[in-house]
Amino acid sequence: MDLATIIGIVAGLGVVVTAMLLGGSIGQFIDLPSILIVIGGGLAATLIRFPLSGIGQAFMLGGKEAFKHKKQNSMELVEEIAELGDIVRKSGPLGLESVEVSHPMLQKGTQYVTDGFEPSFIRESLERERDLSLERLSEGQRVFKALGESAPAFGMIGTLVGLVQLLANMDDPSTIGPAMAIALLTTMYGAIIANLVCLPIADKLESKFAVEEVNLSLIIDGISQVRENKSPALIREMLLAYLPDKQRNELAEAA
Repeated sequence: MDLATIIGIVAGLGVVVTAMLLGGSIGQFIDLPSILIVIGGGLAATLIRFPLSGIGQAFMLGGKEAFKHKKQNSMELVEEIAELGDIVRKSGPLGLESVEVSHPMLQKGTQYVTDGFEPSFIRESLERERDLSLERLSEGQRVFKALGESAPAFGMIGTLVGLVQLLANMDDPSTIGPAMAIALLTTMYGAIIANLVCLPIADKLESKFAVEEVNLSLIIDGISQVRENKSPALIREMLLAYLPDKQRNELAEAA
């Protein structure tokens, strides 16, 4: 589990709820029409933006990735691939049969090398899988971003609805309170959903997309070098381009 995502959402909700309790009963901040306008309207607008066939899967995948802690160190991948290259040079491709690796795509690439597939097939297959995986992650990010953009807008729509009801029934004091609640609470709900949940998750998915793209490209190039029976030192040197300067300096000092 990604503790940063969970702690952030829980802490944010805790601050809001605490402020509500200090100001009175939390029940006065709950209004079903306001919730219906913001959540229902936001989901409806998101459905318009994306195909129905893929929005559910994109939403679930995006949520899963946002709350899942999947940190893969690029430097560790470089060393792991270099070790695979060393095994192939010493024992041949069949030496990889009993080797356990840390990444699913690296496992698939290792199996391709063991089975003796051509380098062109290995690269094309892994590149296709990388592109599809990144596309699914990107789709999830776009869905959460769309929800984050729609929620405040429907919060404003709810505010307008509440104001219309308020102005249309000024002669009946009993309707002023509920109408004002809709007017104010929809704006609050929209701001909370957008700024505490949807937009932060969209940004997190975007950052994970960048990291995953680098790691997957690193794996593809590394497996291609292993398949071509390159030396571990050459594989390591070629893959250093994927590492940030700090990690390159650490490898240089270790060498």
